[in-house]
Amino acid sequence: MAPLRRLPLVLGIAVAGCLPADPPDFVRDAGAPKKPPRGSAKSVPDAGRLLSRADAAERVVGKGSAGDAGPLVTEAFKDDFARGELGPEWNPTSNVWRIEEGRLCGRGARNHPVWFRRRLPVNARIEFDVTSGSPDGDIKAEVWGDGRSAATGTSYDDATSYLVILGGWKNQLNVLARLNEHGRDRKEIRLVPGSEDPRTQPVVEGKSYHVEIARADGHTVTFTVDDTPIHELSDPAPLSGPGHEHFGFNDWEVPVCFDDFEVTPLGNP
Repeated sequence: MAPLRRLPLVLGIAVAGCLPADPPDFVRDAGAPKKPPRGSAKSVPDAGRLLSRADAAERVVGKGSAGDAGPLVTEAFKDDFARGELGPEWNPTSNVWRIEEGRLCGRGARNHPVWFRRRLPVNARIEFDVTSGSPDGDIKAEVWGDGRSAATGTSYDDATSYLVILGGWKNQLNVLARLNEHGRDRKEIRLVPGSEDPRTQPVVEGKSYHVEIARADGHTVTFTVDDTPIHELSDPAPLSGPGHEHFGFNDWEVPVCFDDFEVTPLGNP
């Protein structure tokens, strides 16, 4: 009888301290660092600290599906991004999105948003602070979209949401659009350098803006910046229900950082 071959012995090595950390707390902690006052200048991380143009081109398109949407927001929700990772509440459709110095930042997303996984009620108020790191302005967000889509081409004419754009097209326009940011039915205001009217002032590089988007009657979307009304859109076929229940931060080319995100349900129409 042939001798039995010895079998290799594989030892499992337990490494102390490698257990996963507790999930992040998305509600502001009283012990968290204080934020600078609204309207103050804020730096945006350098392009090298975000992603290179080559890295930004490697998209993570279409993550998730309509079937795995998160729970409905039924009470006020806040996220101040005071952590190191994006976390499970957010669904990025591009790898340019990341947490930098307690803010959600991105550059070169080319209309590949990062979606809030929880579902918005039909009527809600969404607020956040935002800073552009470019003289081109170009601050963008989406609301009441499907929570997973991104642009399929260069022109973003296939959105699933309302789009708000502050200082768009190289600081030329403030826009509120439905489904197509280039649509003829969009609301727009042309910006004027040196204007004393806050509605027509171009975005200032490094300045923090407080943006509010709301719908309270089931069909009228409002867009406000630093307590100044910018646009109002009354929609006879409002975007709501499955496929239109999510919020997303977006970007085209410039470095941009978002902070102090808050959703407040506003009740039934």
